Amino acid sequence: MFYEHDARNLSVRLDGLFSGLKPVKPCRVVISPHAGYEYSGRTAAHAIAALKPAKRFFVIGPNHTGSGQEFSVMSSGSWRTPLGSCPLDAGLASALRECRFVSEDSRAHAREHSIEVQLPLLQHRFRSFSFAPLCIMGMDYSMSLLGKCEDIGKAVAAAAKSEGAGVIASSDFSHYLPREIAAGKDSAAIRQIMKMSGAGLFRELEKTEGSVCGFAAIAVAISAAKELGLRPELLHSSSSGDVTGDYRSAVTYHAIGFR
Repeated sequence: MFYEHDARNLSVRLDGLFSGLKPVKPCRVVISPHAGYEYSGRTAAHAIAALKPAKRFFVIGPNHTGSGQEFSVMSSGSWRTPLGSCPLDAGLASALRECRFVSEDSRAHAREHSIEVQLPLLQHRFRSFSFAPLCIMGMDYSMSLLGKCEDIGKAVAAAAKSEGAGVIASSDFSHYLPREIAAGKDSAAIRQIMKMSGAGLFRELEKTEGSVCGFAAIAVAISAAKELGLRPELLHSSSSGDVTGDYRSAVTYHAIGFR
């Protein structure tokens, strides 16, 4: 549903998405969108291209389906895309499970796309790697949820530091809003990300009734980046309206790197 099923056609698509990107200072942590490649792929390519080369990654995304536990990880087996298999990383998954509220649960991942769509981008960029997927069912903007996200971020940072792993938080931003309204809501959310404030992001999204689906994954990314001493930079922005021409009801995408 989100990218070409045929390996050759997918490779052609990815070649186009990554073509002409200017080199940037490598990032240890990125926020990357997860819509269909036709819509958000160029912005996602900016995020993934900015990652510091690595062989192991944490990929954290929202739970859109409502299946599984609140914090669900998988640690064994592999995920297959048209470009080949991506082995799961038991070591990185174990680091996530050090947070007692993180559960081993494949149900949350079975029909979820937010983590999956990052994999062909990573395959195109880095060829072979292992990864630990964490799916978060963020239902509110409570300080309880934020605290759990921050704890995960600290665990992610510790493993990233010791193992040289990269971190991807998967999220789109405003959903099906007129361009002007989406721009205002996104700007308010991005200001809090630039301040490295997970609490500020939660408060802003609650106040503006924002629709940033991966807000919990972003909170993990902010926490991990803080622990690693990184600073954020907005790398690229786009919207579905850039493709469809319909800015009355568009979804917005932003690539943000932490270096």
